[in-house]
Amino acid sequence: MTEQNEPRVWTKEKAKITLPVRKNSGHKGTYGTGLLLAGSNDMPGAALLSGIGALRSGIGKLVIGTEKEVVAHAVSTIPEATYLSDGLNKVGNGSAELQEYKAIAAGPGLEPDDAVEKAVQMLLKTSCPVVLDAGALSQRSYEKRDAPTILTPHPGEFSRITGLEIKEIQDNRAKTASEWAAKWDVTIVLKGNETVIAFPDGETWINPTGDGALAKGGTGDTLTGIMLGMLCCHENWRHAVLNAVHLHGACAKKWTLTRSAHTLLAHEISGLLPEVWKSYE
Repeated sequence: MTEQNEPRVWTKEKAKITLPVRKNSGHKGTYGTGLLLAGSNDMPGAALLSGIGALRSGIGKLVIGTEKEVVAHAVSTIPEATYLSDGLNKVGNGSAELQEYKAIAAGPGLEPDDAVEKAVQMLLKTSCPVVLDAGALSQRSYEKRDAPTILTPHPGEFSRITGLEIKEIQDNRAKTASEWAAKWDVTIVLKGNETVIAFPDGETWINPTGDGALAKGGTGDTLTGIMLGMLCCHENWRHAVLNAVHLHGACAKKWTLTRSAHTLLAHEISGLLPEVWKSYE
């Protein structure tokens, strides 16, 4: 990183002035339709965690593409969403219409297999922001897109897709994330203590919120959903990414003000978000 691109801190003050205002004259179309490819028979909860996160984060309309069996369980918990049954395969074989979406996220509750890779390659041909997490993260090259591609790995996933040792990543998180963001022409959200957000042009931020309460399964799925929702309601996609990470961490901080960090459950992050977001308005 050059000196002018040394990482800066995305503070509460920066989040406050960049979060969108919800206008009384708006409607669900104003705030965009998002597609979420998430959940499988073995990990159905990932679709719920990420779906609730998206719905709590300003999205106008959410479509969840998941397996038929998952839809049957999810609809009673998330009646506000609509569903694309067998969505992963429909996206992969080109039978799903993708032009209508303002943003797309994929990966929670999925395994990095051929079906996922086919779907990801189709998503990367779209003209909207694409968030790739969990099972949608694999070793691959990325062609330059007009819209942003956002990868959200934790250090273990980042090691898997880059071939770097975890220690090497953790010893210089900001520099490593920035170098690979430039190499791949993608945005990298390297999760962990002081999450790094590295944009492909070298702009790099450190998120100050969050704590050990987030060290639990499912919190990353929730972040993916929050980021999808933020991308749909923000005009500036960079602010959407930064604010998603910031508020996700702020919810964990809110929890530990009065409760043990050991006890936070991933779905409770979305439950805390309304109050936390209000405190930024």
